[in-house]
Amino acid sequence: MDTLTITNQQTEEADNCPDTARYYEDLHENKHFGTPDYPVGVYYLDLRQSYMHKIRWHWHEEVEIIIINDGIAEVSTDDSAYQIKPGQGIMINQNVLHSIYSLNDRNCTFYSIVFHPDFLFGHKVDSLHARFLLPIQSSQLFKVMVLDEKNPWHERMIDALNEAIAANLTKPFGYELATRSYLCRFWAELVSGLPKMTPAAAPSAHASLDEQRVKQAMLYIRTHHAEPISLEDIAGSVHISKSECCRCFARTLQMSPFEYLMKYRIFEATRKMSDNPGSPMSIANLASSVGFNNTSYFNKLFKQYLGCTPTYYRNHKLLSGAETNASPFNIPLI
Repeated sequence: MDTLTITNQQTEEADNCPDTARYYEDLHENKHFGTPDYPVGVYYLDLRQSYMHKIRWHWHEEVEIIIINDGIAEVSTDDSAYQIKPGQGIMINQNVLHSIYSLNDRNCTFYSIVFHPDFLFGHKVDSLHARFLLPIQSSQLFKVMVLDEKNPWHERMIDALNEAIAANLTKPFGYELATRSYLCRFWAELVSGLPKMTPAAAPSAHASLDEQRVKQAMLYIRTHHAEPISLEDIAGSVHISKSECCRCFARTLQMSPFEYLMKYRIFEATRKMSDNPGSPMSIANLASSVGFNNTSYFNKLFKQYLGCTPTYYRNHKLLSGAETNASPFNIPLI
């Protein structure tokens, strides 16, 4: 069976949904997908709408599965990168730091289904948790799993996921119940083909020490980016030396803490411009609001990352309508 069984009409419905891309908004997404009673989100994403054809580093408490529709996506975690093409997908476990970008800057579209395992297993810890959920939640090794329809086991999982995606795009009566059925079928197939794993004494965050430190530092930068921040401040937020902080960022994100801070500040500047295109603040005030005390340096970095000045970006990409209101895809992604 083809990987995607979803109709063009269903794709259009997903593409026109105003919340399609919003769930990537936060570095650490701690909001519920869907509703607390139905913690499932289904999205159709087109990386052509993003600067650098990329979704910035983020993580969330839900499991995410991406099914490629067109093009090739590279999904990166703190220690590996996976190239996923049509006929393939990738399962990203809970709390795994990851980013997504279109390989070779070419068109890439995909479906994403995001759900919390509690939707399948409930909140009560029982024998089902112990046998089918905890081994996956607690395994240090199970961070991602690449799915390929050429593998019959994987094809059965992809078929179940496509059924769940289609149900959530069309929303027929009882689609919530049907979705649970499809995802239970997916999970049953998943655990049936995995080697037996013994759950750890306590659930793991699936994160290396580097990843845990970088996540905490990223949240610190997100909270304090508009303030004067030094490398010592960032390192101190995770209780390590400045040199070890630099090594952690290099090993995990392939950039320095300072570079991440600068990119995040530019990210925030473009978001502020996008949110208030009709009532713009001066470039100097904009730079100051995101932590730059030197407007010239702000202009230099903005042009370095986006290829144009802040003024040009605002006048020719926002006010002209060249950039659609699809935040955060129309802002630089880290």
